[in-house]
Amino acid sequence: MTKLIEEAKAYGPKQTLNIADLEVVCVDAEIEEENDVEFPYKYIVVDNNRYRVPTSVIAELHAHLEDNPKFSKFRVKRTGEGMKTHYTLIPLV
Repeated sequence: MTKLIEEAKAYGPKQTLNIADLEVVCVDAEIEEENDVEFPYKYIVVDNNRYRVPTSVIAELHAHLEDNPKFSKFRVKRTGEGMKTHYTLIPLV
């Protein structure tokens, strides 16, 4: 049994990581969906951590794959904050 004080000292707010936090992403990464939250989101799992994948990244990946179906790795650059966040997909060689 855990004491309330121990739980309070160990507390840290839950934070979802973002695909832009990764140095490299493979296009064949398995994507999952979290539906049991107020705002459902898609994510990939890397090293047992969830990384949220914004819809705009999926749309940009779709466009890149249409032009170059053989590219396999990319990274994501994030600019702005909140509702003004913008994601740019950068193909890697």
